[in-house]
Amino acid sequence: MNTEALITMLLTQGIVISLACYFFYKVLTIKPKQEPDSFSDNDDELDRQPE
Repeated sequence: MNTEALITMLLTQGIVISLACYFFYKVLTIKPKQEPDSFSDNDDELDRQPE
């Protein structure tokens, strides 16, 4: 393998590994979104729905 091909291969692998690590880090450190409570609107209702 000549020098240019080796440099290209190493640069490409380095970029792909760097991007994969960056996005993996972002996924692990993201703050969870606050989801709405589906039952909070029904707190004042005493009766259940008929089956």
